[in-house]
Amino acid sequence: MTTSKVQIGQLWKKNGTGDIYLVTRVYSEALSTMAVLRKSGAENEPFVRVKVERTGAGQTLPGFTPAQEDEKR
Repeated sequence: MTTSKVQIGQLWKKNGTGDIYLVTRVYSEALSTMAVLRKSGAENEPFVRVKVERTGAGQTLPGFTPAQEDEKR
């Protein structure tokens, strides 16, 4: 699944585990865009950095799906 743009405050579900992650930062690094994610409810765990992938329909985080998609079903 893709969203039009990955933004701070969005919730993403990790594929396989179902853990929910919060986007805390989005920034450019060289020629790519990176997102920093924090596991929801686990403030003491390390952050996860993920490269944002661009698709024809928008942006996505590999290995994650938007958590808001579940609420729309």
